[in-house]
Amino acid sequence: MSGMASDHNNSSQEEYIPHYLQKEDPFASKLSREADIIAGFYLTIIGILSTLGNGYVIFMSSKRKKKLRPAEIMTVNLAVCDLGISVVGKPFSIISFFSHRWMFGWIGCRWYGWAGFFFGCGSLITMTAVSLDRYLKICHLSYGTWLKRHHAFICLAIIWAYATFWATVPFAGVGSYAPEPFGTSCTLDWWLAQASVAGQAFVLSILFFCLLFPTAVIVFSYVKIILKVKSSTKEVAHYDTRIQNSHILEMKLTKVAMLICAGFLLAWIPYAVVSVWSAFGRPDSVPIQFSVVPTLLAKSAAMYNPIIYQVIDCKFACCRSGGLKAKSSLKKSRTYTISAHRDSTAMSETQLE
Repeated sequence: MSGMASDHNNSSQEEYIPHYLQKEDPFASKLSREADIIAGFYLTIIGILSTLGNGYVIFMSSKRKKKLRPAEIMTVNLAVCDLGISVVGKPFSIISFFSHRWMFGWIGCRWYGWAGFFFGCGSLITMTAVSLDRYLKICHLSYGTWLKRHHAFICLAIIWAYATFWATVPFAGVGSYAPEPFGTSCTLDWWLAQASVAGQAFVLSILFFCLLFPTAVIVFSYVKIILKVKSSTKEVAHYDTRIQNSHILEMKLTKVAMLICAGFLLAWIPYAVVSVWSAFGRPDSVPIQFSVVPTLLAKSAAMYNPIIYQVIDCKFACCRSGGLKAKSSLKKSRTYTISAHRDSTAMSETQLE
């Protein structure tokens, strides 16, 4: 029976023909012209906002590049990745949507797929490194005493090497880049999993090392940070009820951590679900008009982080002024001074710039 099942699976894999081989022109748009124009305008707006936002982060950081702390260096790298997605990738898809077909052939498709995956993976792994750094620094305070700038640069080298490896693996013959079902964009060839066991191994490796594992680290780190922030707030409030400003600040920090997680999950999880279904489910059962929505949503991820940075800066500017006043008015109590100092340390370590 097992032999018959294996033969059936092999025959089903051999019979499967991916969408880009079923028709003579895989780059013709499968959407209506009106839908392509709407998608083109959407990506144009996303691209402009992302370019301006991440460009602003990089420009402001360059003014004080010699004073950047390790966490700020990682933030700049995240902005570089997001800017790369906007500058290198989005013009290809914008032009193609407005042209109602992919305009750059197979070479352009593979380049676009590589660039999108390279910068997207770099962005995700950078975010993973930032979340892990925040977790270690907040939940294990001794970690911050030895972290130096050169550690951050070593981490950057690892991030870029990691992204380069996984983005280039498809060119080694174990994977590929292919057009999306709607024709005007390109991505990893998720449909290889339908054709062979080697394709399944490739897709599973990509999913684990470039999505599931980094996501698990991010969620774990920020959950631990939230729990630590809440426990610190309760501990300090136990000594003096007048520390309301600090309590407000801690709650805002909790919301920021949740925003970062939610922004990432909102952008990428729907695309991941559709990709997994295309790889291991029934890819032809996903309507083409539906498959374009998660793709467009994922392309908006590069726009979120600069907005979150600005929200953080505004909230911290307001909260710091109030926190300083509260601290100066309570210096008479030695017990409170010690507890406030601990809380201030926790707050400064929690700041996500």
